Amino acid sequence: MNPNDTHVAVLMGGWSAERPVSIDSGNGCAEALEGEGFKVTKVDVDRDIAATLKALKPDVAFNALHGPFGEDGKIQGLLEILDIPYTHSGVLASSVGMDKVKSRAVFESVGIPVAKGMVVNRLEAAKAHVMEPPYVIKPIREGSSFGVFIVREDQPHPPQELFAEDWAFGGEVLVESFVDGLELTCAVMGDRALDIIEIKPQTKFYDYEAKYAPGGSIHVLPAPLSPNIYRNIQKISLEAHRALGCRGVSRADFRLDDRPDGTGALVCLEVNTQPGMTATSLVPEIAAHAGIGFGALVRWMVEDASCNR
Repeated sequence: MNPNDTHVAVLMGGWSAERPVSIDSGNGCAEALEGEGFKVTKVDVDRDIAATLKALKPDVAFNALHGPFGEDGKIQGLLEILDIPYTHSGVLASSVGMDKVKSRAVFESVGIPVAKGMVVNRLEAAKAHVMEPPYVIKPIREGSSFGVFIVREDQPHPPQELFAEDWAFGGEVLVESFVDGLELTCAVMGDRALDIIEIKPQTKFYDYEAKYAPGGSIHVLPAPLSPNIYRNIQKISLEAHRALGCRGVSRADFRLDDRPDGTGALVCLEVNTQPGMTATSLVPEIAAHAGIGFGALVRWMVEDASCNR
């Protein structure tokens, strides 16, 4: 692929709760792609995106959208219809990866460890503990830790925010047992598992602020793990990527109970099929550690773009 002859539309923005993150990701990727010699058009996605893309006629769509519509298979299906090659995972992998319940079922079917969990109505989850604390309450189809609560042993009742009339994260929630210990993440690029970061949030947990605010978390790269555990997490990350049918770049998140009196449990929390690409994002940092600069990373993603895969 000759960058000088390739027009890339960077899709960004949208209308999900993750719009600001998407704007940051899109601007950074567009700048890097221009530095690699590509003709780049930044597209702030709205409901007229099909008409916009028909008029632009790009050779490739770089998907820098986050959250619903952008990473749940919808924009991917539109790009398939328009026959525009696009980055990241396809329709099915994106849809299943975004749904924490469906992706859990896929992981369990191939032997990937997950935390004990159940799906419950959010109002039932708000009335009384549906699981012995500590546990985690998560929206089924959201990213960036929106709507996530960790319920500790000393909390007499579940988070009352679940009763809110303006709750925007669906009628059902996933409740999972909380695995204390390390927060870990591993990037996959194509058919290769890259390195692992230990994330040390500077807030209560790895929430939106910890993810995106400067200084919100400390990243330890490579994570200080025993070689056997390190290789196992890389292996599971690649297995999860393949089990969902992902392509391009993905990122698998884990919890590891490494406490002296802990269980040693390792669980896969989810696979992010549209990892963030901001200045504080994990995948660019992991790629750089592997000797892959940001420009080279986004160029590879464009060269990897396709339809019907």
